[in-house]
Amino acid sequence: MVEERVTTTDGHPQTTIIERRGGSGGVLIAIVLLIAVVIGGLYLFGRQGAQNQKDAAITSAAKSVGGAADKVGDAVGGNGK
Repeated sequence: MVEERVTTTDGHPQTTIIERRGGSGGVLIAIVLLIAVVIGGLYLFGRQGAQNQKDAAITSAAKSVGGAADKVGDAVGGNGK
């Protein structure tokens, strides 16, 4: 950003140009936030995968118990083959 100032010294106008440069602090903060979001996303997706594996194991165990109960029911009912 450039700022221009006109001042008068002893009746003579003088132009002073002041150039301001922004710091790199904003860019650094943006990069840190981006890295934090990526790491958080990877963490959440990793936990979701582990949860899906747990759900699959529970479903498989429930099906096995259900199959065993069917066999016991058939044997008790006299329908054994």
